[in-house]
This record gives sequence, C-alpha cells and structure tokens, in this order.
Amino acid sequence: MNIALSLLTLLFFLTAVETIYLFVFTMAGRFGHLQAPPANPNPVAKRMAVLIPAYKEDAVITDTAEQALKQDYPRDAYDVIVIADSLQQDTLDKLAALPITVVEVSFDVSTKAKALNATMSKLSAAYDVAVILDADNVMATNFLTHINTAFNGGWKAVQGHRVAKNTNTSVAILDAVSEEINTYILRLGHRALGLSGSLMGSGMAFDYTLFKQYMGQINTTGGFDKELEMRLIHDHHRIDYIDEALCYDEKVQSGAVFERQRARWIAAQLKYLRRNLPSGIVQLLKGNVDYFDKVFQTMFLPRVILLGFLTIGTGAALVLRDSTLLMLAGGQLLVLLFTFYIATPNELLALITWKEISQIPGLFFRFLRSITRLGEASKKFINTPHSTTSTAINEG
Repeated sequence: MNIALSLLTLLFFLTAVETIYLFVFTMAGRFGHLQAPPANPNPVAKRMAVLIPAYKEDAVITDTAEQALKQDYPRDAYDVIVIADSLQQDTLDKLAALPITVVEVSFDVSTKAKALNATMSKLSAAYDVAVILDADNVMATNFLTHINTAFNGGWKAVQGHRVAKNTNTSVAILDAVSEEINTYILRLGHRALGLSGSLMGSGMAFDYTLFKQYMGQINTTGGFDKELEMRLIHDHHRIDYIDEALCYDEKVQSGAVFERQRARWIAAQLKYLRRNLPSGIVQLLKGNVDYFDKVFQTMFLPRVILLGFLTIGTGAALVLRDSTLLMLAGGQLLVLLFTFYIATPNELLALITWKEISQIPGLFFRFLRSITRLGEASKKFINTPHSTTSTAINEG
C-alpha cells in the first residue's frame, strides 16, 4: 500500500507541471495583450488561394464553397479552390456551377497533406498567401481582410480564431468549450507572452511559397498541421494568432465521433513527441525556446484525462485520508477547474448544465478507449464526418 501510495503521489507531482503550465498561460491570455501587426503605410490586397480539401464531404462542401465567396475582401484578389477527393458526381456538378476552381485528386490512401501537395503542383496562378480550411469551415465575412492585415504587417504564418459552428448536442457544447480552452492557452496566452501560437489544422494562412516549400516535405497520415508547426518553428518562422479572424468549425456531435477524432489526435501527439523530443532539447540549448515549448506540449495528458485522473486521485485521497495526496490531487483539481472556467467564453458557460457535466465521465472513458485505436489512427486517415451547414452560424 505504501509503495502504491508513493507512486500515486509521484504521479500527481508530475501532473502538477501540466496544471501549472495551463494556469500560467490562461492568466497570460486573460490579463496580457496581443500586439497588433505593425501598420503598413502602403497596404496591398495580397492574392490568396483559399484551399479546401474535401474527402467524401458531399454533405457540406457545396455550402462551404458558396460561403467562401461571400468575403468583403476584393473578389479578384482571392480564389476558392476545392480539392475534390472521392466526391459524388452530383456534388462535382454543383461545384462546377460556382465561380471557383475544383481540383480532383485520388489516392490509394487519402490524406490532407497529399491532397494539398497534389493541388499546389497543379496550380499555375501566382499567389501570395495560402489559406487552409476544412470542408465544413465557414469564414466570417472579414476573415480574409484580417489575414491580409497580418501579412501586410510582415507575418508569414498566422492562425485565425476557430469557433463553434454548432452547439446542438451536449457533446458539441463540450467540444466547443475544449476548443476555446485550447485557443486561450495555446494561442492567446502564448502570443501574450511572446511565443508562437499553435496551429489548428484549418482557419490558418501562410506565405504561399513558404507553405508550398514546407508542405513538400510532409507526407503524414494525420496531424499534418503539427508537423508543419514543428518544422516552421524549428527554423525560426514564428506563428501569429488573430483573435478577430473568426472561422466557424463544426463540433463533433456524438461520443462515438469524439472517440475516433481523439484517437487520431493522440496518435499524432505521440508520434511528434517521439520524433521531436531529442531536437527539442538541442534547440532549447541553442535558445529556441519557442520550439522546445511546442515539443514540451506533446508530453501533456489530454485535458479530459488530466481532469479524470485528478478527480479520481482526490476521491482516493479522501478514502485513504491522506492529507499529502489530498493537497496534491485536490489542490490541482481546483486550479484546473478554475483554469477551465477562466478560459471558457461566457456564451459557452451559459450553455453548460448538469446534462453536459454528466457527459464528462463518459467522454473520459471514451478517451481512454481511444488509446486502443492508436494503431489504426497512425496508419489510416480517420475522417471526421460533417453535416452542419452555415445556417447554424450566428456571427453576432
């Protein structure tokens, strides 16, 4: 019993590192300030390629393409390019009727990296900026204008603010909360402390030449955004975050989809931990704190797992009447809950009821079960199905 208790105490000493990390960057996001891009005395409308990979996304891609044409950005300064992978002929016909570019691709094993690389190799037009969307994403009408301001200010890699397109189920609400907490800690808080923001896989933009160069080095099944992030920051290309550049993204609506999606995310996290830990230490010694920070993040437990472990540990401490364990686990649990509260927007806090809270234990065990699918997730592209159109969006 003493050995088990000692190991448990050690475990909670380790989780304290993550808890403190999350708390510090949350406070930075709350009380810090984002520095606006320097004003360009001669701003220009950068020519942009809005790239939208669509793998079997017949339910949403036509609406996404239509919405992408509704920007307040000069219409002759951007092209909407749908990357059609395994779309039905009826969908292709609908897309062909729109003033967009459709590039059809096909692979034995489809991935976003392959789709993006194949498409850029076929495009003949000259672009300044590549904007990456998911097939379900809808940009706020001023999204490209905000992106253009950042690039006129000298940035070459930026992440927009991805927000929930739908909150129609308890799981979708919790997924929306999780994404906002991520944004607060990994983007808003990091930029406030002078570090790079984290990429999210969509709602992001890059210098076109730089993006094409780095994507040409990437051929991964999942998590291409994390590999791209690591490569850019390793080479001292910093990533900005634009809080006002809203990109609406569909949240998962069921526990089963949540489990599949998280399996893909955990597989990517473990892969990049193994691959980048040695170089992260080397780069830290060379002064590249930004890169080491991104590698350090891959060591962390998913927040649902952390929350579950701290809850179980607090319960165990109460049963065992161990004051040290209670202070460690219970104290961290309170700090973590406060962190989550601070990082959750008021409009989402208002949606959380006991119904949503009752879903958390089930998602915790689904997260644990998703670990059994890591082999599949690392070898096969697991697509997240989408079904919500832009009618669910409330930009107000």
